[in-house]
Amino acid sequence: MSYILFDSDTRYRLLPFTHTRPIADIRCGIYTMRERWEHLLKEKTSTLTASYLQEVYPAKTDNNNIYINAAVFATEELAQLISHLQAGECLATGDIVIAVSTTDGIGSIDDIKTDIAGLKQKQVEGEIKCLANVWDIFSLNDYAIRADYDTITKDRISAPIPQHITVTGKSHIFIEEGAVINAGCIINATTGPVYIGKDSEILEGSIIRGPLALCEHSVIKMGAKIYGATTIGNGSKVGGEISNAVFFANSNKGHDGFLGNAVIGEWCNLGADTNCSNLKNNYDEVKIWDEHNNRSIKTGLTFCGLMMGDHSKCGINTMFNTGTIVGVSSNIFGAGFPEKFVPSFCWGGADGMTTYSFDRAMDTAARMMARRNVQMSDAERSMYRHLFEHTTKQRELFAH
Repeated sequence: MSYILFDSDTRYRLLPFTHTRPIADIRCGIYTMRERWEHLLKEKTSTLTASYLQEVYPAKTDNNNIYINAAVFATEELAQLISHLQAGECLATGDIVIAVSTTDGIGSIDDIKTDIAGLKQKQVEGEIKCLANVWDIFSLNDYAIRADYDTITKDRISAPIPQHITVTGKSHIFIEEGAVINAGCIINATTGPVYIGKDSEILEGSIIRGPLALCEHSVIKMGAKIYGATTIGNGSKVGGEISNAVFFANSNKGHDGFLGNAVIGEWCNLGADTNCSNLKNNYDEVKIWDEHNNRSIKTGLTFCGLMMGDHSKCGINTMFNTGTIVGVSSNIFGAGFPEKFVPSFCWGGADGMTTYSFDRAMDTAARMMARRNVQMSDAERSMYRHLFEHTTKQRELFAH
């Protein structure tokens, strides 16, 4: 049996994060979407995604394949239903396809709709959680942390809570092996569970209010103030004031400054005293830029902050307006607010933007990755080259 997580048209509404990964590798909660499915299915998965990503995230098929919608949050009930699907059956909720069982491989994500037409459909009753828009990554993070916490801690015993910290709601705190919590920290888990991952560290004087997911090898810096629902992805380092934000992995916000209702991709760096608005002064609904359709769209949210794609950086004292979208591998600096949409591979700020040379951008990426003993593969570099070439018109349109 092969389990393949597939991208649907939803991937276009999850930009800029799906520029560089399939939906399956978006983190929301403690787990990524893939990790959650693999934990509950007890099987490894592969990926059916956009063609330019496929070499980095290959699909592996055999004579018995189950394709699962990567935007759907895995649950024990869904995992059971999917594992019992017979060839030629489709599991759905309303118009949303959850999973398909087939003896044939599906060639591309463009073939999915036609290949599943006419299959025997089995409807799932009850609410199914899905990522439908980019802001869902932080909006559903509270739900996801709570669900993942129950899953990951089931029938397990936490490492001891240190005596030198102040804790309320200790029954909702789980500490993995190798995690370090230094003196003077305050953790309130009465508002939501607090998960402290393997070999992570919370430095002195940090104040944390759950729900929180602090993933493996991540660090909360001294005196940080962290509100739920927040996820600090593997290898990330954060400080200052953070509220309802999701960091994917290996990103840094090491200094003071506010970040709220936000999503930060992988290999990003926010300079000291970077501040990101998440509320308009008139309390109006926040609109963001829909990159795929080249138009502004309503989010239905009053609180919506920064969403920054992989490898993007900003200099000290950078200010981001409410609902700002930053693409992949952009470098932002200078006084004033940059535009609310910064395309991929841009260099500059409020006073003007130009193209960030592809080779220079890749050199910077390589240096940052080397600090975590990671090397970019040839397939990944080709992926970034594709993205650079296919976002040229956006840079020309927004250059000023």
